[in-house]
Amino acid sequence: MLTASLTLDPAFTISPVRRRTFGSFVEHLGRCVYTGLHDPAHPTADADGFRGDVVGLTRELGVSTVRYPGGNFVSGYRWEDGVGPVGARPARLDLAWHSTEPNTVGLDEFMRWCAAAGVEPMMAVNLGTRGVQEALDLLEYCNVAAGSHFSDLRRANGTEQPHNIRMWCLGNEMDGPWQIGHKTAQEYGRLAAETARAMRMIDPDLELVACGSSSSAMPTFGAWEATVLTEAYEQVDFISAHAYYFEEDGDLASFLGSAINMDRFIEDVVATADAVRAAQKLTKRLHISFDEWNVWYLNAAPSKPPTDDWPVAPVLLEDHYSVADAVVVGNLLISLLRHSDRVRSASLAQLVNVIAPIMTEPGGRIWRQTTFHPFALTSRYAVGDVLRVELSSPAAPTAKFGDTPLVDAIATRDAGTGAVAVFAVNRSVSEPLVLDIDLRALGAVELVECVTLANPDPYARATADDDRSVAPRENTAVTREGDLLRVELPPVSWTMVRLAS
Repeated sequence: MLTASLTLDPAFTISPVRRRTFGSFVEHLGRCVYTGLHDPAHPTADADGFRGDVVGLTRELGVSTVRYPGGNFVSGYRWEDGVGPVGARPARLDLAWHSTEPNTVGLDEFMRWCAAAGVEPMMAVNLGTRGVQEALDLLEYCNVAAGSHFSDLRRANGTEQPHNIRMWCLGNEMDGPWQIGHKTAQEYGRLAAETARAMRMIDPDLELVACGSSSSAMPTFGAWEATVLTEAYEQVDFISAHAYYFEEDGDLASFLGSAINMDRFIEDVVATADAVRAAQKLTKRLHISFDEWNVWYLNAAPSKPPTDDWPVAPVLLEDHYSVADAVVVGNLLISLLRHSDRVRSASLAQLVNVIAPIMTEPGGRIWRQTTFHPFALTSRYAVGDVLRVELSSPAAPTAKFGDTPLVDAIATRDAGTGAVAVFAVNRSVSEPLVLDIDLRALGAVELVECVTLANPDPYARATADDDRSVAPRENTAVTREGDLLRVELPPVSWTMVRLAS
């Protein structure tokens, strides 16, 4: 059997684990909000109409932040439509997803949902059809205590205390020709800088995210970041990155190597940001908000918006994920943790129904997709510091990435408790591997648990009737010889090993 080796040493760390790595994303798209988060007819619904079972699974998933309200949707959104008496709110055409937005759920309702779910909001402003003034109006409504037009409007609408939102996205995917109000890098860079500068006049301690490229495959990638940051570097704290992955033409081996692309994407954005920093002779280091990432079969039928009418909450982007998809999601989390020194925030897109780990039936059942599990377990047990591990793995050829290491892994350690978590994937499509973990530098540690997500059929999926048979199970193929822990990794698998001192 092929063998890979992993060496752990608490003296070598990358950075603290960033809790915002485990963010998610809620957009007014398809059934994410309506019949997802919000379903007044559901037996668990609260006074605002939000499903209590969705809140429960959001907490179980371990979500730290939620980006809202988009996404492409935000580039045509008038936030004022979603405040005040619900019965007086206008319905609007959503050009991004060819739908009708009833505005039943708006800003204040969403903030109450965040409180119930225990998540931090991450708000996006419309820099597509709107601009500086509208962003200032929204910020005033959210963060000013009282005594101004929009702060008093919030209070009149029933929210006495300010929402105090700290993290703001300055638009969404403005490099994309599909985006309402799409701009050149020069146009957007100037607008982002002007908006950021003005917003800080109201609240100087905001954390602001400029739009980076919506994909590393964009023809403007790299040049876009360099131009935008040349204009806005001093005014912002983050540059965004977006990436979606899917299996093409039955090439499972390349799909399982998707994290290689994420690694390169992150490293290229960091290099570009640091080049702007050096050219402008600045001291501040910019970080990355990887605020859209997931597996998404974007060419599949569920991702095609309607064209003949304008429905409310149509079925859109409702991918049903396999075990292989979950292994890739777990590997992408490994990549994000590996770059925690510069990736300070990330958002799995999205939370409910729309390319999501949580699925619901209108008025009915809820279930966990396969992708739910690696996210939930990594969020729960990745604590303390990310370790700079030494990994040696056999490789196999892939069409996209050439020779690809079959094992990828990362580890975290909590210095206060001595708890260690190792997260590993086997990218082989057919062969099990043994992972030898060298524990010598950790001192006296014992195995707490080892769980693996795998299936003889890598395309097995969860359903409303059965979301347990594709969940992680105890891995009993674990042996220990002194300071060497040996774990068998099935093909197409994600594994978590927990140790304690």
